[in-house]
Amino acid sequence: MQRIVFVLLLVFSSSLYSQNEELKDVIVTFFKGFHAKDSTIIKSVCAENMILQSIAESSKGSQIKNLIPQDFYRSIATIPSTMLFEERVLECSIQVDGAMAHVWTPYEFYVNNKLSHKGVNAFTLFKDNGLWKIVYLIDTRRKF
Repeated sequence: MQRIVFVLLLVFSSSLYSQNEELKDVIVTFFKGFHAKDSTIIKSVCAENMILQSIAESSKGSQIKNLIPQDFYRSIATIPSTMLFEERVLECSIQVDGAMAHVWTPYEFYVNNKLSHKGVNAFTLFKDNGLWKIVYLIDTRRKF
């Protein structure tokens, strides 16, 4: 009996690990495209009808901005080659319920090797035909 329980726990934990790795791969692909300024790579992990929002926090208060995905992709693809930027993901927290997942990633954003701002990305993903796609992305941004 204990062996059966042990084997079931191994199978269950292996399945969870595999699913979490799939989700991490989507986020890694998103950021590979982002850092390469390649909107085609980013689009490969995003749903067509993805919702994008950003919350800017400052001493004047907080403002939420809605972004149009096509404008976001265009802005990434037109970043000057002379501009160096890096979004450093500090950790990754994943929650899954069936075909929905939530990935929470605190980050630091650097422009030309200087800290520009910090915040958190909150990705919501949907598993469609066996593939995870980003359907919603909201982030916070706090400047220093």
